[in-house]
Amino acid sequence: MTTRFLQRSLFALAAWIVCAAAAQAGGNLIKDGSFEKPVVPDGSYVGYATGDTITKSWSVVGAAGVVDLISTDFTQNGFSFPARTGAQWLDLTGTSNTPTGVQQMIKTVPGATYRIGVAVGNVYDPKGIFGISSTVDVLVDGEPIAAFTNSGRSKKKLKWRKFSTEFTAQGSKTTIAFLNGDPSSDTCNGIDGVTVTRVDDAATDGSDD
Repeated sequence: MTTRFLQRSLFALAAWIVCAAAAQAGGNLIKDGSFEKPVVPDGSYVGYATGDTITKSWSVVGAAGVVDLISTDFTQNGFSFPARTGAQWLDLTGTSNTPTGVQQMIKTVPGATYRIGVAVGNVYDPKGIFGISSTVDVLVDGEPIAAFTNSGRSKKKLKWRKFSTEFTAQGSKTTIAFLNGDPSSDTCNGIDGVTVTRVDDAATDGSDD
């Protein structure tokens, strides 16, 4: 092996290591955070029960119940339900209105700090079935770390608000979960645009949409 070839090989290896570290530090570690797969029929929804997998990344957890993957063109009772990101979003109340939700396992660096970001969708319907606020419970490795409540109002339309919280990874793999925190009388609690990023390179997130 020539000296020039060895230098090129070492340079390529060093560049790969730097790129991999940068991706770990600044990229979104969540796969399909906007719930675009599988594609549901336009203007409709598909339910997934506890124990099901929505994709290879997301699994349905919590109390026995159902969550719904919903098209951005879905309408009900005169309300519209646009996605926050992409063409689909996830309703944690599903058809069961139980403390059910989804989780995903990601790779982490022990001792590193990460920021979880998620948009919570709410419909203000005080005299109807959709309730007046939406609360999402956030868990890391099975332990509750935050409860995000969106009380935003938008006339006859799903209103999104972004939230974030931080955690310190305890191992090389970490499980992030989002559970429905609404009462059984509330039939709408949306999440969309889920992100998990290293704090080193993450942007602050917490404003109204």
